[in-house]
Amino acid sequence: MSAARVTVHMATSLDGYIAREDGRVDWMETHDEFKNGQDLDPEYVRTFLDTIDCYVMGSRTYLTALEFEEKGLGWSYGDKPVFVLTGRPLAKKRPTVEFYSGDIRELFEARLKPTFKNIWVVGGGKLAGACVEADLVDEVRYSILPVLIGKGIAFFEGLTKDVVLHLIEVKAYRNGIVALHHEINR
Repeated sequence: MSAARVTVHMATSLDGYIAREDGRVDWMETHDEFKNGQDLDPEYVRTFLDTIDCYVMGSRTYLTALEFEEKGLGWSYGDKPVFVLTGRPLAKKRPTVEFYSGDIRELFEARLKPTFKNIWVVGGGKLAGACVEADLVDEVRYSILPVLIGKGIAFFEGLTKDVVLHLIEVKAYRNGIVALHHEINR
């Protein structure tokens, strides 16, 4: 198996928040229209999601995903393995979910990277910051929604150093979302 690639991806408000302070993401539904933007082709999205081998998330992101599923919005992660980093007991509602409370570097280096080629960290801010701080991340994908929420949970919490990025791609979509794709410069 070739080298594993770790991607951090989240949707954020234009002012850089992934959720409100209480964890709500009610602001994520956009009604903007940018007529020069690209359409999000469902077949392209399906094909792209098929390239992801596993997901890593924090407990609040897991609980939010379960809420979305209960509201009839589906489980966004399909049948892919999902690793939830948490120090608290949570209900295991899906067979593909595994809870982990140990060292983050050990999880990635000993378990995930030897097993999976395309690993996506999809939430939250503390986890994203910890992964970048531990030098585990290869790229960052940042979907910026056309809304300002003023305060909340930052995309990357707890960083103690500058992280230099290299821009790979920018896309603007008809719904007003701008997608940025950066590699971490090492």
